[in-house]
Amino acid sequence: MKVFKFGGASVNSVEAIKNMAHIVADHLDEPLVVVVSAMGKTTNLLERIIPGIPKSDEERRALLKQSEDYHFGIANELLDDGDETFTKLRGLFAELERVSTSNPGNYNFDYDQTVSYGELISTTLISGYLNSIGISNEWVDVRQVIRTDENYREGNVDFETTRRQAQETINSQFTIHNSQLIITQGFIAGTDKGTTTTLGREGSDYSASILSYCLDADSMTIWKDVPGFLNADPKFFANTVKINKIPFNEAIELAYYGASVIHPKTVKPIQNKGICLNIKSFIDPSAEGSIIGPYSSIEPLTPLYIFTNNQLLISIQPKDFSFIAEDNLQTIFAVLAELNIRVNLMQNSALSFSLCMNYNEILLNKIRERLESQFRLVYNTGLQLITIRYYNQQIIDEIVGDRTVLLQQRSRTTTQLLVDSK
Repeated sequence: MKVFKFGGASVNSVEAIKNMAHIVADHLDEPLVVVVSAMGKTTNLLERIIPGIPKSDEERRALLKQSEDYHFGIANELLDDGDETFTKLRGLFAELERVSTSNPGNYNFDYDQTVSYGELISTTLISGYLNSIGISNEWVDVRQVIRTDENYREGNVDFETTRRQAQETINSQFTIHNSQLIITQGFIAGTDKGTTTTLGREGSDYSASILSYCLDADSMTIWKDVPGFLNADPKFFANTVKINKIPFNEAIELAYYGASVIHPKTVKPIQNKGICLNIKSFIDPSAEGSIIGPYSSIEPLTPLYIFTNNQLLISIQPKDFSFIAEDNLQTIFAVLAELNIRVNLMQNSALSFSLCMNYNEILLNKIRERLESQFRLVYNTGLQLITIRYYNQQIIDEIVGDRTVLLQQRSRTTTQLLVDSK
């Protein structure tokens, strides 16, 4: 059995979905589980219709219509008029409208119930299209397979329950329906109470890794718009280097630092089973790509660059100008944990604690609500976090230039610099 993952860029248009179909059709020599993300930038749009976020009903309706027009525009070109997929899509959009108009409650809970429709809609459309062109497949609701706790926006996976449900649900689909192909969703999961959770932003890679682990897959492949694992984002570097082989531990480090090619939690489950992860190009499917596996070092060895934009730097100081001590840090970390905030970089001195995170106005306001009674908060927005692995001073000087460095950390192999983005 193999597991494939297709991200939003690989299914964002009629042409892209047809290309995906060709790739899938070429790999049906053994059972295949295909994990699919929301199409294009759908998740970004759905984040704007979470209950309490739109400034008006008019704005919410306009955003919903924008998403409907986008998906039905693609469906109209891929499917015949009477295809049952249209009925399913209309039902999903009706559910989405009900969810988005519910009374605002817990932001993290509301987030998961809303944005999860991106994956449900994309997989419904794609499954219907594949069946219509003779690529028989079974659609599986991954919320009935991957089980998490109620830690909304970043659910913690119950691997024992998930493994049992994956074996019962997915393997039975292959057996009962005599199908070689399962289409299911990335990013989303379910709880014992029947509510929807998500696995963290860009979590579809992790979904595929969870299923690979639970189904004892022979291999996992992520299909990207790049030729493999590159040493830098081609948006920032003209001359990138493709890394052919990446050790499991190296990939975990790079994902933790924000390498966009894989989600931070992706590697550990497949490493535990010794399942290799292929990163291949959906633009050139026959190209070799990159492999994450049980290697001793990256090949070739070259500096690796990660650029993370739209960063927020918060500096926290006690109002009485006492030292930042363990009790202060305990209070701060409790708030970060409660709000499910991933810290990209942190540093403390005698009088202040600084943290860097992805900018989110709602979460920033919640941090201020919880901490400003006890601490003085100063923050900067619009920053860029630069991570360089296998660095030297010349490389740092060339990358930073004359920009102001607000925060910096170094280890033997990695340096991180938070700079203004001008």
